Amino acid sequence: MASQFVYDKNIAYAHTIPADWYTDPAVLAEEKEKIFARTWQLVGRLEQLQRPGDHFTCSVVDEPLVITRDTAGTIHAFYNVCRHRAGAVANGPGHRKTLQCSYHGWTYGLDGKLMNTPEFDGVECFSKEEFGLRPVRVDTWGPFIFVCLDDTTPSLQEVLGKIIPETARMHIEQMGFYKRVDYEIECNWKVYVDNYLEGYHIPIAHPGLFKEIDYNQYLVETARYYSKQHAPIRAKEDSLYRRNLDKDANAQALYYWVFPNLMLNIYPDNVQINIILPLGPERTVTIFEWYLMDMNRPGVAEDFAKNFAFSDLIQREDIDLCETVQRRLRSRSYSTGRFSVERENGVHHFHGLICEHLGIPMKD
Repeated sequence: MASQFVYDKNIAYAHTIPADWYTDPAVLAEEKEKIFARTWQLVGRLEQLQRPGDHFTCSVVDEPLVITRDTAGTIHAFYNVCRHRAGAVANGPGHRKTLQCSYHGWTYGLDGKLMNTPEFDGVECFSKEEFGLRPVRVDTWGPFIFVCLDDTTPSLQEVLGKIIPETARMHIEQMGFYKRVDYEIECNWKVYVDNYLEGYHIPIAHPGLFKEIDYNQYLVETARYYSKQHAPIRAKEDSLYRRNLDKDANAQALYYWVFPNLMLNIYPDNVQINIILPLGPERTVTIFEWYLMDMNRPGVAEDFAKNFAFSDLIQREDIDLCETVQRRLRSRSYSTGRFSVERENGVHHFHGLICEHLGIPMKD
């Protein structure tokens, strides 16, 4: 870690984080421990736990987890690690009354309590009450399930802040999952987030998107743990986003980013989320999911196909940008850059949160 780097809170004087933070495996290892393991991570959807007994598995920073809904309807998250000799107590999604280790058959309730230990008579100083599954913090918002491995991280409600009331009119909780697409990109995860957090590149890199939004009114607001990009939609009859709206509607696209790796893209007729996960120092997967209201209405497939084609085009343009940047971050000619005060406050805010979590010195 480049310990000599100092983050300047004044964007007019600040430099971007060092280039080797985007390429060094040691930096990614530290980020996994100090950032990803200490923030709320979106891992699933409530529709995956519709009935008591439903469960699914996932992972956060290589930690195996299982998410359950117990017989009382309560949602739990646990490490998917048997307390006997570290076997798996669940594999993939399923529906069961209990969780059973596939190694030696230790059985747990959906609330994590140890229920059965076959052929364990004679073991001294052992109490089932002390050997339940290790719990993980879990919470929900809208149709989404989040977990956090750290007990000291602020609550999900505190992290999301005003996102919750500001999106209430969208009734996101009523939207249904429609489609998922994963893109693997040859870049560091922070390169992709940097790119998302500014509209500075839109006029040059995204001509199609530039025609849809009012760039002159494009604005980025920062909050404690997230930022919001306002992108007013142009008032034109053939707008991709206005086609299903009253022509006088005050339509707007809202782009929320929640530290470190969640994007919520809210359009007039759908919600798209992006989850950004590092696969290595210079390799990232971006998970795109779409949620729609009234998925069974006539014409939804045709409308979504147009939305997806437009989204995919922008994503392909961004992938090219990010991979181009990643290759050049290794150039001996580049170490750090500077910020546009007018257009890159979101990126500056992101770099500040990274430095805060990594314990990097800050200058007022």
